[in-house]
Amino acid sequence: MAPSTDAILERLTRLHPRSIDLSLGRIERLLAKLGRPDLKLAPVVHVAGTNGKGSVVAYMASALRAGGYRVQVYTSPHLVRFGERIRLVNGPIDDDRLDQVLNACERANGEDPITFFEITTAAAFVAFGAEPADIVLLEVGLGGRLDATNVIRRPLLTAITPVAIDHKSYLGNTLTKIAAEKAGILKPGVPAVIGRQTAAGEVVIARRASTLGAPLVRHRRRRTRLASWYARSSGDGVVVRVGEETLALPAPALAGIHQIDNAGQAVACLKTLAGIELADRAIAEGIAGAAWPARLEPIDPAGLGLPAGTELWYDGGHNPAAARALAATFTAWQRRDPAPRPLHVVVGILSTKDARGFLKPLARIATSIIAVPIPGAAAATPAAEVAALARDCGARTAVADSVAAALAGLGARQRARAPRVLITGSLYLAPTVYALGRHP
Repeated sequence: MAPSTDAILERLTRLHPRSIDLSLGRIERLLAKLGRPDLKLAPVVHVAGTNGKGSVVAYMASALRAGGYRVQVYTSPHLVRFGERIRLVNGPIDDDRLDQVLNACERANGEDPITFFEITTAAAFVAFGAEPADIVLLEVGLGGRLDATNVIRRPLLTAITPVAIDHKSYLGNTLTKIAAEKAGILKPGVPAVIGRQTAAGEVVIARRASTLGAPLVRHRRRRTRLASWYARSSGDGVVVRVGEETLALPAPALAGIHQIDNAGQAVACLKTLAGIELADRAIAEGIAGAAWPARLEPIDPAGLGLPAGTELWYDGGHNPAAARALAATFTAWQRRDPAPRPLHVVVGILSTKDARGFLKPLARIATSIIAVPIPGAAAATPAAEVAALARDCGARTAVADSVAAALAGLGARQRARAPRVLITGSLYLAPTVYALGRHP
């Protein structure tokens, strides 16, 4: 980022309230001062959920662009550069334009307390509202009901990806409470596409939808007369059924068996969008061509001292549901191998996350778990503590000073079949991982 952008972002963090009380009041006040840029946006698809939000958005954006639509995308957090969060029709916002919208929001807000996410969401709306577009894909930051993005009163479509336990201090300590917060994005009469849910989560979402008269398109687990969708693997591709329509599509571009459902939910959203005509060819191209960094992403191991043939992966997952999805994927891959291949997991995790819950599924399948610090993250769990938790979960463990040191250690002692190595536990590891080398 440009030095001016860094300085503005640093100033904005000082406006943060002493405690975060999730509320729409602060951003609504700021948007009013800015002339309500949220009312100038193209039609919005609003996406909430615990896991898979970004992947669903990535597939949708890829397909819509393949169909010739002008797409704007808002996601969080960023991995390396803040502008990744605000993607205009032609790509991520550049530093000059980012400085302009951030300065406009800072001037309008003055010294009033406001969270960093609220004021930067307002900046995204300013940027989006000033540019012609056909559709905005808007990812919830935290929760849904009181998330800053929920100032959008009449989206074209809402979507809720799978709901799991996360952010308990803000959203509640039970799945039903968290599902209720996610269901807060549902709007009267606005269709909603719902991902695979637990029975308890689905009940909460369906009850809220019924109260609002919001038509649901649900993930189908059994035969039902309700509007539904499902997805399954088929040979080298996937089959997605939405209502009475069945599509045979190429394999999702993103790795992992959980991406079958993510791609399927994206297709269900695209098929439910009113006023958007999208050929199946564009949907196929979008599913096969989507990109979403830090989600089971391959990293080139060349020059890192690892044995020839090593597979190196990075995934920013950080909650138990994400760990279970990763464990399921690596287990499936191991079963396809003609000979067992060691799996070493390099983990850094924040103290605000359920480290034990995250480590437990991985400990069952890993040859070893190597704990590392997260550079620059004040809330990182000490590596020794992560290793102790992994050991309690039954894993063979080690501690390294850095990701690079962990990989070097594996290279020095690896003598058998070339391993798979997974770096995971936090999106805050991304700058460290990307500094190791290029993506394949």
